[in-house]
Parts: sequence; structure tokens; C-alpha cells
Amino acid sequence: MITVGVITASDKGSRGEREDLSGQVIKNMVEEIGWEVRIMEIVPDEQKIIEAKLIEYADECKVDVIFTTGGTGFSPRDVTPEATLAVVERLTPGIPEAMRLESLKVTPRAMLSRAAAGIRGKTVIINLPGSPKGVKECLTVALQSLEHGIEILKGTAEECAQPI
Repeated sequence: MITVGVITASDKGSRGEREDLSGQVIKNMVEEIGWEVRIMEIVPDEQKIIEAKLIEYADECKVDVIFTTGGTGFSPRDVTPEATLAVVERLTPGIPEAMRLESLKVTPRAMLSRAAAGIRGKTVIINLPGSPKGVKECLTVALQSLEHGIEILKGTAEECAQPI
């Protein structure tokens, strides 16, 4: 069973002024494939708060993957990638590259995403956009290979090579 944490970075959402539709899309999509959402939270767009939550989810809750939503754009308050980069130990650039590549087929604005991804301990952290539509597009791409990556990280993968 793959375990998941979801962090929504939203000033308005954290104050109860906006419903968290994007976090709910993540929850629905991962539960649909049999993964378990263990913890889900909305926090303000504050780098130190996001960093603390990422560390808590990875180090204390020990979830296999943390998905963040929101805070990946150009606004001065968009600091989720910076928080992610501050806490990961190894980068996984292929994940956000693949998400941007697929999203570029839908909108040229996908190139404006600053999403990051990496590994902290045995936890994969992936930044997703803040819109439900963007979450669905990007998470669909990430889920294609993520389970295998998590199995490798946990040491439970059977065989990595493709048959010839």
C-alpha cells in the first residue's frame, strides 16, 4: 500500500476563504488506484511553514509520497518549489519535466510552471499546479511511473529492466 500526504499551499484556502478543489482531485485520483491518503492539509503560502510540513510528512508521518498543490507560478507568494528544494536530498527532475511536456500540449502557459520534485529519505515530494484541471493533467502523467519509483526507493521493486 502506497501512502500519501497532500499539502495545499493557499493563503485564501488556509483562511477558509476558498474551497480546496485541487487537493480533493489529488485525493480522489490516488484513492482510485488504491493508494491511501494519510494526511491532508491546507497551509498559507509561507516557505518556512511549507518546509516544516514537508519535513513532518516525510520524517514523522513517513508517507511514501507527498503531493503539493499550489504555489508553483510567478507570484511573489508562490514559494512551494523553494520550500521543496530546501528539504529534499536528491532531485527527480524527470517528473516535473514530463508534467510540463504533457501540459504544453494543452497550453503554452505550462512553460511557466516552476514545479519541482525530489526525494527526502524514503519519501518522494512532487509539486503540482494549483488548479484542479492542472492537477489532473500533471498527476495523470506522474502516476504512470511513480509506483515503480516508490518501489525502488522502498527496496521492494522486483525487476527494473524491460524485457528485450
